[in-house]
Amino acid sequence: MSPTAAEIASFHEDEPPAGADPFVFRRPVAPIVIAEPDPRWPQTAEQVIATVRRALGPGCLRIEHVGSTAVPGLPAKPLIDLDLIVARPDRESDYVPALTAAGFVLSVREPWWHEHRMFIYDNPDVNLHVFSPSAPEPWKHIILRDHLRANPRDRERYADAKRAAAAAATAAGERVMEYNARKETALREILLRALAAAGCAPEEPAADPRQ
Repeated sequence: MSPTAAEIASFHEDEPPAGADPFVFRRPVAPIVIAEPDPRWPQTAEQVIATVRRALGPGCLRIEHVGSTAVPGLPAKPLIDLDLIVARPDRESDYVPALTAAGFVLSVREPWWHEHRMFIYDNPDVNLHVFSPSAPEPWKHIILRDHLRANPRDRERYADAKRAAAAAATAAGERVMEYNARKETALREILLRALAAAGCAPEEPAADPRQ
């Protein structure tokens, strides 16, 4: 059950319930470092992907290397982002024990947002995001990744935004959340172009017949 094009193009964010804290475990706060492109990142991602596949077997429906480290030539935080699709993220007994045994640590649980869970892994640093088959977010990640791979101009635009956001956030003593907010405008512009090219452009609001 895949999401529709309209769902993929949507930017609606579900708000957490009042008082809910998605964090199960937080990484220690560290300076935000944007590293120059490392040709070893894809190989490192494949090694971690193999670890996940061994741990979950057929429970791993799909796993993708996404994010900036998946785009050759793009500077990035030296942290591998992976999107893992499982049948039922809400049924944590199906995958949490196996991933924990393989060295992953459950860090985020936010079922109100596409049933999302996130695990972290050290050496190498990895964020493993878990979604359901119907979640639109992983498709956005794939569309953006492939667009940046194929479009040098947008790749450079995003690289400039990332460097500027990291410098400003580090100078202000901010966390990753603030860094992400600082580059959000540039990222949204690029993602909208990527979605349009993929045939998933957001629908224009219907015209008001009274006007």
